[in-house]
Amino acid sequence: MNSIDRLRVVSIVGARPNFMKVAPLVTAFQAHVRDVKHLLVHTGQHYDKRMSESFFSDLGMPKPDINLGIGSGSHAEQTGRVMMAIEPVLEAHRPDVMIVVGDVNSTIACALTAKKMGIRVVHVEAGLRSFDRTMPEELNRLCTDSISDLLFTTDHIANENLLREGVDESKIHFVGNVMIDSLMRHQPAANDTKFAESLGLKSKSYASLTLHRPANVDDRENLVEILDALVDGLHGMPVVFPAHPRTRRQITEFGLADRFTSKLAEGGIWMTEPLGYLEFLDVNSRARLVLTDSGGLQEETTILGVPCITIRENTERPITVTQGTNRLAGTSRQGILKAISEVFASDGQVSARPEKWDGQAATRIVDLLCRGA
Repeated sequence: MNSIDRLRVVSIVGARPNFMKVAPLVTAFQAHVRDVKHLLVHTGQHYDKRMSESFFSDLGMPKPDINLGIGSGSHAEQTGRVMMAIEPVLEAHRPDVMIVVGDVNSTIACALTAKKMGIRVVHVEAGLRSFDRTMPEELNRLCTDSISDLLFTTDHIANENLLREGVDESKIHFVGNVMIDSLMRHQPAANDTKFAESLGLKSKSYASLTLHRPANVDDRENLVEILDALVDGLHGMPVVFPAHPRTRRQITEFGLADRFTSKLAEGGIWMTEPLGYLEFLDVNSRARLVLTDSGGLQEETTILGVPCITIRENTERPITVTQGTNRLAGTSRQGILKAISEVFASDGQVSARPEKWDGQAATRIVDLLCRGA
């Protein structure tokens, strides 16, 4: 294949979870520079330096070829602005393939725009389902999968979901988990940061926490119940809580700032700014347990072998429950306390590694694309 015949690919990143998924694809494409012309586009959906820029350096990613600078807004505003901004980019570069990952607003916005322009759409991390259509992410997943030409999945459950929805089996490829590619590649560098140690934390003596989903942080009563359950269930154990900017705003508006400790050494929940990828990976890998409403952390803890408690009523990653370290606690005080108690009683539990979560998912994807899948 000569330079004129090279496959033209545009990959989209928008929000923080996308970066860990696209980074290994960028590396895999670099091994095919004679066959592929790859363009990296950042929509700017996450624009805060700690939420975006630091991840590029931590993951060894080149700076985006194009940054659309979209910024925040309502779901409709953000989706519309991304569509308007990506269209002239696609007109100018006319890619053969657009790769979108995950389930953020940038994912569906770019996929829909490309599809209407006759560009093949590839969805990485396809087929995940929570079966809860009140979640914006679930709607983004469903819509993106329904218009994608190729669907790359992380596990057999995702394959089954797509087949049940009537997707042609020839479009579906089980390749593994690109987020785990990033974790496995960068864990040694994360350990070398000794970030948890710099905070005065001893391994397996503290917890890690993330909260950002609207159902958990937009209702004061729900948020108070979750925070109270964590404090009571952890019995003074220190908790590192890198707060999403939106979550921090809600905490301030609800007048809940006094529920957080100012000194991590004193125990309780210590709220800090968002951490870089390597810093947070070091914190999570050494934690006694991780509490989260994030999807990605359910997967990462499964590979790290760290107990995870998911503070949600459902998960689009059920394999982390059946074959991992994850417990689905719900959002009630009783459910959270029960899950914490089970973790403390489960020393020595070892999880199995899901099939193809081996650090080679991106290589499989790029090989398939280069072979004309």
